[in-house]
Formats: sequence, C-alpha cells, structure tokens
Amino acid sequence: QMFRSRSPIPSGHSSSSAADALVRNSKLSAAAPEFVPGNYASFQEDVYSDGSEDYYPETSLADFVQDFVSHLNSSPGSFESEIDYITDMLNSLVTTEDILQELVELIYVQSTSIPNFAYTGARLCNHLSLHIRLSPASGNFRQLLLKRCQTEYEQREHSVRGDPETQKRFHYYVLFLGELYLNLEIKSRKETPGRANVLLGALKELLNTLFSHPEDPNLMCAVKLLKLSGSILDDTWKEKGQSDMDEIIKKIEDILLDAKCSRDVRQMLLKLVELRSSNWGRVHTASVSSDATPDNDPNYFMNEPTFYTADGTPFTAADPEYSDKYQEILDREDYFPDAYEENGNDS
Repeated sequence: QMFRSRSPIPSGHSSSSAADALVRNSKLSAAAPEFVPGNYASFQEDVYSDGSEDYYPETSLADFVQDFVSHLNSSPGSFESEIDYITDMLNSLVTTEDILQELVELIYVQSTSIPNFAYTGARLCNHLSLHIRLSPASGNFRQLLLKRCQTEYEQREHSVRGDPETQKRFHYYVLFLGELYLNLEIKSRKETPGRANVLLGALKELLNTLFSHPEDPNLMCAVKLLKLSGSILDDTWKEKGQSDMDEIIKKIEDILLDAKCSRDVRQMLLKLVELRSSNWGRVHTASVSSDATPDNDPNYFMNEPTFYTADGTPFTAADPEYSDKYQEILDREDYFPDAYEENGNDS
C-alpha cells in the first residue's frame, strides 16, 4: 500500500487517555509569550511595562522624531494607530520653550525634505497643534510652525533662483504648505474648524513666484500644487468674490504661448487648464457644494481632488492611471465609506 494506515487505538484505551498522553508530551506552555507574526512591526515595541505603568526609555528628542518620522514614512497606514503614543511621548519630552522650538524645527525639516512625506507631515502637524500641551508666551506648536513657514516664505525669491538643491528644497516646501493648508485645523467659535487663511495668500504668491521663473522644475511644482489644492483654492477665492484662480490660469496660458518649456511640461499645463475648465473634475448637478449628496452628485466621494494609495502616494483625477488607483482604494479591506459616513470623522 502506498499509504500506511494508522494503528487503531488498542482496546481498553479511551480517547481521553490518548488526549492525556498528548498533553503530557506537548511542548506548548500557557506561560509562553504572546505570538506576534514575523512581518508585524509597531513603533511602540520599545515600550514595556513594569507591572504598574508604562515606562518610556530615555531618548533624545531628535532621535525620537527621526525614528517615528521614518516609521510613518515607511508605513503611512499606521498613522492612526501610532499617533496617540507618539503624542504622549512628545508631551513627556517637550517641557520647555526651547524644546518646543526644537520640535517644530525637526518636524518642519523632515516634512520639507523627505519625498512624498508632505501629506503625512501635514497630518502630523495638525494633530500636534491640537494636542501638544506646552504653550509658552512665544507661541504654541501651531503658531511656531506658521512662523517657521513664514521665514521660508520670505526667502522665496532667493530660493527659486538658487542651485538645484536649493530649488528642490523650495519645491518640497511649497507642496508641504499646500498640504498644510488642506489639513491644518484652526479652531474658532464655529462648530466646524476652519483652514489657516494666512496660508491662502502665501500659496498664491508662491504660485506667482514659480510662474515668474518658468523653468521646467518650477512649472512642475506649480502643477503639482494646483492638482493638490486647486479646487479648494478656487472655491475659497470665489466665496470671497476674488478672481485669483482666473489670474493664475491666465499666467499658465501666457506661459504656453511664450515660454520654452519641455513638451511634457507643456502637456501637463494644458491638462491642468482643461481640469480647471471641467470644475476640477467635479460635476455641476448640485447647485452649491454644500447641497451635494451621494444621490444628486455622482462624484460625491470624488469632490476632494487628491487621493492616496495604500503606500501614501498622492494622485488626482487628472492622472492617467486614476481609474486603476481609485479602484484599488475601493478594493481595500479597510475602505468602508458607508461606515465612515455613519460614524463620522473623529480624527
């Protein structure tokens, strides 16, 4: 026979005695440590308990920021599960005005130097601006962050004319400021937090600076910023009765006529003008944006112009692979728009 049959349990031996034998010979232990899959990594692994309370190992602020930024950059999907621990640790470390200033500088530098970290960096800044407890006379986290952004803003003409590395850092800064405008919540007497209006004028001037020096890298940065925030900027300016976006589009059309940009960049600019003419990819079935619902606006869930893949890469309706990427989001197990709408956004 190809398969050898098992010997039957001898008569006189019950199934319970066989089970007892298995227990006696087992190497399993109820006292064994909890099983964790080998590919699972949590930023909180360094925290252990002494039986009464959590213990935070000694670490410098710079090292801690470097570690958690690296972790969030490689695993952007872990933001929600890790941010409370990160905030608790920072509140235990940030005890003086100087340390708070150092924290702002560290996070600003990371957010404006790591590729594709601007979105996560802006979310991080928003959370910390709401939850870092220390608030000295010189300013809280949000105020110090905006001051730091102001310092860089004042150097824009120098930066846009600088060497390639200086220009690259400037472009990262521009995109970070765009994400900050979309993500930074400013509390007011209204029920819904508003955006930092101080950034609205800054973004317009940064776009003017980029278009005033129509080299390919500057134009590509401007296109990315407008694909990211163009619909929100356009809506906000219109609400204020301003025609700022019309002026920006006119600058793009002038560049298309006169500037010697590359063919690829010219195509990007043309697609951007087309995107704006189609109301940034949104439909016009709802008379005003506040009336839009899933029933009267087929693009209800698309009205925010920028989406993010599982690895944190941004994309918009103007991207050639938009349909495939958006379907990947819909296919993800953690995407439940109905549940999100029912429970509300608590973040």
